[in-house]
Amino acid sequence: MVGTLPSVLTIDRSTYNAIVAHARRDHPDEACGVVAGPAGTDRPERFIPMLNAARSPTFYEFESADLLKLYREMDERDEEPVVIYHSHTATEAYPSRTDIAYAGEPGAHYVLVSTRDAVDTEFRSFRIVDGSVSEEPVIVTDVAVSA
Repeated sequence: MVGTLPSVLTIDRSTYNAIVAHARRDHPDEACGVVAGPAGTDRPERFIPMLNAARSPTFYEFESADLLKLYREMDERDEEPVVIYHSHTATEAYPSRTDIAYAGEPGAHYVLVSTRDAVDTEFRSFRIVDGSVSEEPVIVTDVAVSA
């Protein structure tokens, strides 16, 4: 299955900026959220910031009721989580052992944003499938991502 997944994340600048702004806003706690897109398209279109229920600088957790509501909404809209993002506040933007263990969407791009530097933001994307991590390039476009 991994061979059939796109090996690059293409994301529009406004969504990229929204993810970074959310990460900066929630610092020193980790921020988290989803960018949904039409099922089967690999197009991140709808930015959905979530509350980090853990309210922690070293761990994130989606609130279970919010997550259930989100998945029901995505089902109704024929969407899927194209990007699942969170921030690291004191370390590089690379999946931790915990991040890898909890990665349950093999088709998603896992984006990590490091806010450890107040000026420079590290924004990286990974595929995490069955415990295996592969980094992929990120292309930021000035137009909305579409078919």
